[in-house]
Amino acid sequence: MNWKELLCEERIRQFSKSTTSGDLRTEFEKDYHRIVGSAAFRRLQDKTQVFPLDKSDYIRTRLTHSLEVSSFAKSLGQSVGQRIIDAGTDPDFDHRQKEDICNILQCAGLIHDIGNPPFGHYGEGVIQEWFKNNLSRLTYHGMPLNEVLSEWQQADFYHFEGNTQALRVVSKLHYLVDEHGMNLTKALLGTIIKYPVASTEVKSIPGDIRCKKMGYFYADKDIFEDIQKSTGTNGHRHPLTYLLEAADDIAYKTADIEDAIKKGKLTVKILIEELEQRIGPAGSDGEPGNRFVEELIRKYDKAVGINHMHPDMYAIQNWSVYIQGKALYAVSDSFMEHYDKIMQGEYNNDLFVGTGVNTIMDALGEIAYKYVFSSRPIYKLEIAADTIFNSLLDKFIEAAIYYDTDVAMSPLHERLMDLISRDYKKIYEVYSKERSDNTKLYLRLLLVTDYICGMTDSYAKNLYQELSGIQ
Repeated sequence: MNWKELLCEERIRQFSKSTTSGDLRTEFEKDYHRIVGSAAFRRLQDKTQVFPLDKSDYIRTRLTHSLEVSSFAKSLGQSVGQRIIDAGTDPDFDHRQKEDICNILQCAGLIHDIGNPPFGHYGEGVIQEWFKNNLSRLTYHGMPLNEVLSEWQQADFYHFEGNTQALRVVSKLHYLVDEHGMNLTKALLGTIIKYPVASTEVKSIPGDIRCKKMGYFYADKDIFEDIQKSTGTNGHRHPLTYLLEAADDIAYKTADIEDAIKKGKLTVKILIEELEQRIGPAGSDGEPGNRFVEELIRKYDKAVGINHMHPDMYAIQNWSVYIQGKALYAVSDSFMEHYDKIMQGEYNNDLFVGTGVNTIMDALGEIAYKYVFSSRPIYKLEIAADTIFNSLLDKFIEAAIYYDTDVAMSPLHERLMDLISRDYKKIYEVYSKERSDNTKLYLRLLLVTDYICGMTDSYAKNLYQELSGIQ
């Protein structure tokens, strides 16, 4: 792979450039403005990061998380870009390309979660389970749906993934001008594809993250292949994807702990105990101990010493900045260390592996799972989300089966389909033309998941209550 192709400025729908327009922005800077002006991006403000439907103005949403990821990703782009230039690693890499990767990564951070369904990653699991439980139950012209759909089409629903949905949102569903969505640059689209494999190629192979999850739907294979060909990735991860993934990990692993302390699910003292069990204790009697634990203790002692009103929050916020700085530096080092393998498509781990921050990042994830994601309030919210998703999928999938066919629909099913966004239905119409009967059915099922994934937490809850006669 080479940077000239990787930083491809082309779009799926190309247009002629005017030399007299006075617009001095690069194509990647234009991407940024397309994203921040979109409704899909704004909806992230009412989508779950950790605590669904939280009323606090402090707790993070998908929007604030995405802004943090964008910031970290751009910082990594600046660091790595400058180091490539300073070390002469790639003679053809220049300061213009450094700016380009910064802008691409900044944009990628904004949209990396734009396809996530309501109620966080739990929503992905509910969608997967619903299709596994119901495709053999529902019928189309007397045949179970799992016998009508191809293996690939079925697998798309069994492995449903928010990251994969992001590609659909920005390349199709954001119907602003036409069926090409935001029509972003191919370099940016390539960066957000974390797993360059189809749903039928998903495998759990230790030490190989490339095929951990699906990266594109059957419906989007032409777009995927176009991106791969234009960027020269050809079945491999785009190098910038590694930096985007690292920025995401840095953001959520520190933020989840910070939000947990704000919500009272965790205290700094308990956090210190948990860290000492996992990565080693602080030093005593002048002996050096684990630097991350020692730094947290130091910041907490300082907060107590100055009689801070909220010593736990003071300590964790300052400590998070410290951890983020160390992690950004380590990721930059790791990228340069594995540069050749990354550019050859042969590096199959994340950028934390083998670094000095790997253990602390793993520990933060484990502690968040123990004190946040395994807590009773989260369980209650997940049970509620399960009820909402199952109800909506039951209603809308059954209504969609005979939509746009010669079979007469019931008044109820007609009304349900009327509720689905006209833009989403327009996308279905464009891409279902002259397709086979089973592919049209597949696209109608995808129309429903498109609609549900586009909902905010509040919209999904309110729609469920309205359709159930609760309000």
